Amino acid sequence: MLPELRPGDRLLVDPASYVSRAPARGEVVVVEDPEHRGRLLVKRVAWTEGERLPSGATVPPGLLYVLGDAPERSRDSRAFGAVSRRAIVGEVWFRYAPADRRGPVARWIVT
Repeated sequence: MLPELRPGDRLLVDPASYVSRAPARGEVVVVEDPEHRGRLLVKRVAWTEGERLPSGATVPPGLLYVLGDAPERSRDSRAFGAVSRRAIVGEVWFRYAPADRRGPVARWIVT
């Protein structure tokens, strides 16, 4: 997730963020790795259900397309496909360590 997040960053994740609403484009989420049980990934929501991908395909209902911020090094939906909304653990909203990088995690809109 470079440059926004770096290895060693400590994050606060809100598991209740998506109880009453769906994840939105640009939000940083923790998602269960669909290929490695028990492994968690930090990714950004790029497209949500019903939205058209650059390939022309449409994201199916109940699924999300997630990407890493550093595409050349990221294992994400380009490798394993769209993920279920149920696989989202929560929204990453704050970095609490290291102290010199403490602060909110940026949200941006993927175009």
